[in-house]
Order: sequence, then C-alpha cells, then structure tokens
Amino acid sequence: MMRRGKPVDHVDIKVVLLGKAFAGKTCLVQRYINQTYSDTAYSNTIGAAFASKKLNSKGRNVVLNVWDTAGSERYQSMSKIYYRGARAAILCYDLTDKSSFEKVRFWVSELQTNEEHCRMYLCGTKKDLLDEDAESRAVSLSVVESLAQDLQSDIYETSSVTGETVDDMFNKIAEDYVINMKNNPPKTENGFDESVILDEYSPPTQRWKCPQC
Repeated sequence: MMRRGKPVDHVDIKVVLLGKAFAGKTCLVQRYINQTYSDTAYSNTIGAAFASKKLNSKGRNVVLNVWDTAGSERYQSMSKIYYRGARAAILCYDLTDKSSFEKVRFWVSELQTNEEHCRMYLCGTKKDLLDEDAESRAVSLSVVESLAQDLQSDIYETSSVTGETVDDMFNKIAEDYVINMKNNPPKTENGFDESVILDEYSPPTQRWKCPQC
C-alpha cells in the first residue's frame, strides 16, 4: 500500500524474464535469489513464478520483483499479464540453441508494442556449457551485438551453474533504474510517484502467481 506524507522506504522495480521454454530462466532466478543451482529448476514453468530480492543501489533501497514467465507457446498469450508495467525485461536465450535467440526477436517486438518504457537486457544462458566445449556455441556474439546496438541494450552471458555474471546483470538493472528515475520518476496508475513505497518490505508468502496452479 502507498501512503503520502511519510519518508520514502524503498523503490520497487518490476523485472520480467522472457524467453523460449527451457532457455534457463528459472535456473537464473534461483541462482540470483537463493545463490543455488538445481537440475530440478529445468522443469517447465506454468504461467509464471514470482520472487523478490532487496538490495541497495546508488544509495537507494531497492526491491527487485522478478517474474519468471512460462516459455511454452500455449502460455504465450498469458505473458502480457506478467510483463504489464515491467520496467526491465531480461530476454533469455540458450547459447547452445540458435532457435532460442530467434525467439528473442518476438519478445522484443511484443515489448516495443506494449511496454515502450521497459528497458531490455539480453541474456545468454548456460555459458558453462561453452566453457566445457567452445564448439557448442550456437549463437554468435556478433549477431547478439547487432541486436543490442539496435535496442541500446546490455549483453550478459551467464551461467546459473557457476553464477557467472548473474549478480552483475541484476545489479545493473537496479542501477540503471535508479539513475533514470531521477530524471523520469515513474508513475502508478493512480498518478503517484512509484518510488514512494512506504510500508516495510516483507517477502511474499505465496511465491507462485499462476491462476492455473
């Protein structure tokens, strides 16, 4: 709940992960939130899963509200529910699966049409597989850089197994948002400054937010 006339407590940022099924989105969230990795995270997400993490960025208390969406096409129409109002989108693709990067272009189009103020970050997953076998790379860095230039987006090649660059990516999302909101304070549907979140933060007790679960 938001109230007026009290000191600012923290800044909420809605972050959504989009990408093809089995592109490693759930493992990525698990690594960031819990600093762990499990093969069981490779099960297919139904609808979307939700998790939050509190951090400090540029002197501001920030809460990243992370939505891990289903990648299966049968749930694709539901994704708009979860990325509506997102301020950052992590577009995930499997570095060993070319088709997963081709799917990224679909999500770019969706966000540009429906969430023009959402900043996009390109995230190649499963880098540990490339470290084991460089020839397993199926997505050329030069191709990704071309898209990133068009989007003015950052590129991260991550590993949920080792944790490589995972924290760096989420920290950069928080930093970019805090810097940008100084010039363009985000507004809620009621017209209030979205940065004025006054209630003490507590993690949600119900992590799964899928109406079909």
